[in-house]
Amino acid sequence: MATINTVLGPIDTANMGYTLSHEHVGTNSAGLRHTYPEFVDRAGIIEQSVAAFKAAYDLGVRTVVDVTTFDLGRDIRMIEEVSQKTRLQIIAATGNHLSVPRSFGEVSPDLIVPLYVREIEEGIEGTGIKAGIIKVASDRGGITPPQEVILRAAARTHLRTGTPISTHTWSPDRVGEQQVRILEEEGVDLNRVYIGHSNDDTDLSYLLGLLEKGVWLGLDRYPGGRIAGTPKWEQRTEVAKQLIDAGYAHRIMLSHDYSVPKARHSPEMQEERRRLNPDGYTFISKKVLPRLRELGVSSQVIQQITVENPRRFFEGS
Repeated sequence: MATINTVLGPIDTANMGYTLSHEHVGTNSAGLRHTYPEFVDRAGIIEQSVAAFKAAYDLGVRTVVDVTTFDLGRDIRMIEEVSQKTRLQIIAATGNHLSVPRSFGEVSPDLIVPLYVREIEEGIEGTGIKAGIIKVASDRGGITPPQEVILRAAARTHLRTGTPISTHTWSPDRVGEQQVRILEEEGVDLNRVYIGHSNDDTDLSYLLGLLEKGVWLGLDRYPGGRIAGTPKWEQRTEVAKQLIDAGYAHRIMLSHDYSVPKARHSPEMQEERRRLNPDGYTFISKKVLPRLRELGVSSQVIQQITVENPRRFFEGS
């Protein structure tokens, strides 16, 4: 039996249960809460997150993978508090998002590896709370040179610690293929790699090609509609069904890439986020899973996707 680090300590992977594989308690930017704390409504984020995660718990969710890195404004004590108040098991991340610090982009990946390793083996920011996943990110136009440094640092951290890797991608530009190429060069077992945001378009040739390489796919932008030109949730769910029919139910996971509206400062932006997804972390439970059943997906397969696949990913099985 394997264990995985959560913000409240290690748990047996057998106890993960229904898992959302790519979410955020709250996001902003590195340094904001330390330098300009009045700009971040920390209490509001906690209040809304607790309510939203309790609603998800009531619909069966038991574990959430929070892939908020320090440059996304990670507040590890806030994540811990939300976990304590909701009973949800939350897995925190080390690594980096798109805004790679300039200093990181100018050095060897080997200088960054010990920083990530410390967050996995000793704890984040002196708290003793250990990361359970490594986050990397690349977006439109492909991998930039600083992002390649981070990707290679993540790969080498994985090889030292065995911690799995979760990626942010832009699937319309087939960025996942570039990430896989670099991870392969570094010797990473692709069974420990989760290619996220893989449902931002409907190109099955791209998705099946990634699956054939041996990675896991995160269909983790629900309900959709935030980015112009990307599929609505119904199309995303049809793609999930096509991947299931192609024999890959055992390699996909579902999530929202959601954070509560208070994670954004502007009242207008908060209202827009509420409008796009009034169901928050429960959208998949309320809309996607019932739709998959209507499309003929069995309860056994849904259990596989929501419970067994995240467990197997973290176990490396």
